[in-house]
Amino acid sequence: TLLGTSHIAKQSLDEVESTINSLKPDIVCIELDKKRLYSLTNKDQKRRINLKDIRKIGIKGFLFSVIGAYVEKKLGQYVGVEPGSEMLKAVELAKKNKIKLMVIDQDIEKTLKRFSQVFTWKEKGRIVADIFKAIIFRKKEIDFDLRTVPNKKTIKKLLDKVKSRYPNLYHVLITERNEYMASKLAKIIKVNEDKKVLAIIGAGHEEEMVDLIKDKKVDVIGHSYTYTIG
Repeated sequence: TLLGTSHIAKQSLDEVESTINSLKPDIVCIELDKKRLYSLTNKDQKRRINLKDIRKIGIKGFLFSVIGAYVEKKLGQYVGVEPGSEMLKAVELAKKNKIKLMVIDQDIEKTLKRFSQVFTWKEKGRIVADIFKAIIFRKKEIDFDLRTVPNKKTIKKLLDKVKSRYPNLYHVLITERNEYMASKLAKIIKVNEDKKVLAIIGAGHEEEMVDLIKDKKVDVIGHSYTYTIG
């Protein structure tokens, strides 16, 4: 079962809890890597950024992570849900119910390093222009309620917009990570054919990840739709 979530939606917190309680999975997989899982579960331990970190991931990747975290935090404050709360809820429920927990996302340092390598000045200019339009003209390309998980049509519009405006950003943050997570998830399913596997991922990853594991003859039940594969 794939559960598509929004990282700042109260709806996702409720759905994670209800899905785990009703499905009673043997394994819960989450869209995190080991480093982000540690950061999420040890928020009281503040980690200082140093030059060594910037050298590892590149200046563009570093700036993107800082700005992205700031924006996500502000959006979380706006809707009253701390970013990543649904993943933390999954971790807590897995621990409480003695369910095996597995991380399936690519190492964050590799993702940010790739971002530094491919993000272009043209895309930077477009981001600045889009932010300017949003702030000055209050222009909304796609309007939806941040407190809920966007529907399939809205997700497609958002992804198409990002892919069109920022193709390299899309490739690193969506395409490459989808391929990594789908490959890892497919292996987990293959070696646990007799077990119930629940994967909790961002709703924007859900549909493409299903397509990427079509060669694996399993049934995958999605958040907004049901797929039969094989």
